[in-house]
Amino acid sequence: MPGPVVMVEYDPAWPSLYEAEKERVLSVAGQKISTIEHIGSTSVPGLGAKPIIDIMACVRDSGAADECVELLKPIGYTDITSQSGHAEWFYCLAKGPHTVEGLRSIYHSHLVKENSRHFEDYILFRDYLRTHPDVAAKYYKLKKKLAEKHRHDRDAYTESKTTFIRSVLCDVRKKG
Repeated sequence: MPGPVVMVEYDPAWPSLYEAEKERVLSVAGQKISTIEHIGSTSVPGLGAKPIIDIMACVRDSGAADECVELLKPIGYTDITSQSGHAEWFYCLAKGPHTVEGLRSIYHSHLVKENSRHFEDYILFRDYLRTHPDVAAKYYKLKKKLAEKHRHDRDAYTESKTTFIRSVLCDVRKKG
């Protein structure tokens, strides 16, 4: 997505924006999707974030993901990052910005293989932050610092968060 990396405080409208978009996604691609989840920082109550609603939709294989890409185009999604053709493929589609009921919103829809490492990592990280507000606060502090440092380089911003995320996932897996 073009534009600067900007952090905002948590918006209590994010869960309802997710629910409404989830219904739109399922209305056009539900037959291909086995699981759909709200992920990313906007899915963690109280956590500030880039104002982008991340949706993770699980499908059985990359063929189903390819079909979803086509099915989601009529509701405004464009393919921004597809990495297919290997065991841990994923797709990221973007929609927005647009305004629904007076709220400006952007959506990223992540298409991942059901029961994949991508799915597991997203859910583990989200759930851990939801139950550990102290870690969520540290994560937000880091994200604000990185957003300032990498304001015009989204890839560098994203890559700079990786060590923190991997550390949390490692700790969660060790605790079992």
